[in-house]
Parts: sequence; structure tokens; C-alpha cells
Amino acid sequence: MIPYPTVEEASVALGRNLTWFETVWFDYTATRSDFYVYCHTILVLFLVFSLAPLPFVIVGMSDWFDRFKIQPKIKYSLSDMFRCYKDVMKLFLLVVGTLQLVSYPSTKIAGIRSGLPLPSLMELVSQLVVYFLIEDYTNYWFHRLLHCKWGYEKIHRVHHEHTSPIGYASPYAHWAEILILGIPTFLGPAIAPGHITTFWLWITLRQMEAIETHSGYDFPWTMTKWIPFYGGAEYHDYHHYVGGQSQSNFASVFTYCDYLYGTDKGYRIHKKLLHQQIKEEGEAKEKKGGTKYD
Repeated sequence: MIPYPTVEEASVALGRNLTWFETVWFDYTATRSDFYVYCHTILVLFLVFSLAPLPFVIVGMSDWFDRFKIQPKIKYSLSDMFRCYKDVMKLFLLVVGTLQLVSYPSTKIAGIRSGLPLPSLMELVSQLVVYFLIEDYTNYWFHRLLHCKWGYEKIHRVHHEHTSPIGYASPYAHWAEILILGIPTFLGPAIAPGHITTFWLWITLRQMEAIETHSGYDFPWTMTKWIPFYGGAEYHDYHHYVGGQSQSNFASVFTYCDYLYGTDKGYRIHKKLLHQQIKEEGEAKEKKGGTKYD
């Protein structure tokens, strides 16, 4: 709850006029409790889980995009994707939603605020960078741990049921994995606490990134290809393709941990052999007078 009864008093307390966004935020949250505001986290996650994968569903229904599919031999029907979404929603209601409710005290202890002022652009960007770096490094080790024999057989194998992942399969996992991998997601905001709106933007971007890397499509025009050390769909798809035997490509967002700790060697050998195969097939077609494979 914002401790100012009017916008004017809030402006006096801040020593400046409120921005348009701060005025809207004040009007909506001034008379509502912090817990009520925090519960919007559940709504944010529901919307992301439900809406962000939809473009990939549309893409999957069109044959025109098949040339960008990483595993073109595997095709999911609309009913397959809807079944995955229903399973995700069950987990969302039973685990994710409940986790958000019971984790409210931890946000207060960490110092995540919901009042005024709203974060500046510089504060927002700098905290998001920190969150991504912290989550990426810690998630790498949690993910790698889940690929030990016991962790995979008892927990992580559920997520790997989709050897060719789809957008809706991004949060599809064992309930214990959701709890375990929730730790790296919350660790950044706990170490460098900011505003609740920053927290919402953080989990939105992180989930959208995860949905993209599980999309099963490698589009050449995606903006994420401009991000240094970014893994992407093709990189993570290999991890699912190899499945339970995979000791490669544990990266959450960036690839530097896999490179530093040598867990991308299998992937690099695979890429080298694949490029060699494509080159040889192209040369063979040229000799037969066919069209060169690009």
C-alpha cells in the first residue's frame, strides 16, 4: 500500500511530479495491500504461459515454416500441443500458483518493493542484466545436477519427454523441478532487490526466452541472435534431441558456462559433422547436375 493519500502528497514526498506511469500505478495500488499487488505475479505467469507460445502454435500448423524446423521429421498436431498446455496448466494451478502465494514473505524479506517511485530505465536495465547473469550461472549447475542418474530418472526425465520441444513444453516438468529451478530465478531479485514491476518484467522475459528456446524453430531473423553468447532454440534443441544421455548444452540463456566447463564438446562435434554432411551432399548434387543444397 502506498503511504500517501493523494498524488499531490506523493509528489511532495518524492520532490518532483509523478510520471504518467507512476500516476497510473498510484491510482491502481494506493488503496491495495502489498500482498494483493504481489498476487498479480500469478496473473503475469498465467498470461505468459498461455499467450507467448501461441505464435509457435500457428507456425506449427503451417507447412511454410517447416524449412526453419530444427527436427523436421517430428510434427505435433494441434491436439498434441493443447494436451501439453493442459498438463502445464495443471502444474501451474497446483504448483506455480501455490508457490507464488507462499513465497510472498520471502519477497518482503528480500526487499522487493511495490510503492513509489517506479524504477528508472537505468535501474531497470542494470537489474535485469544482473538477474539474467545470476540465473544463468546457477541454473547451469542445477540443470547439470538434474542430469545425474538419480536426478534424471526421478525428476528431470519428465521435461525430456519432448525430444523435439515445443513452446508449451517449456514449463512442462516434474513439480520438484519447478521448485528446484525456481531458486535460480528468484536468486537475482533476492540479491539485488528492486521494484515488483521489475520482478514481473524479469520473469516475463525469462519465460519468453525459455519458450523461444523450446520452440523447435530456428528463425534467422530473431533479434536474440544479436545477443553475445546467447544459446537459442537450435542450441537447446540439441540437448533435448540427445535426451537422457545428454551431458551437453546445459546453458539456461548464455553458452559461456558450457564452453568454460567443456559441456558443449558433443554439440560442437555434432555441428561439425552435420556441416560436413551438408557440404558433401551439396557436392554430390552438383556432380549429378542437381541444385546445390544450401
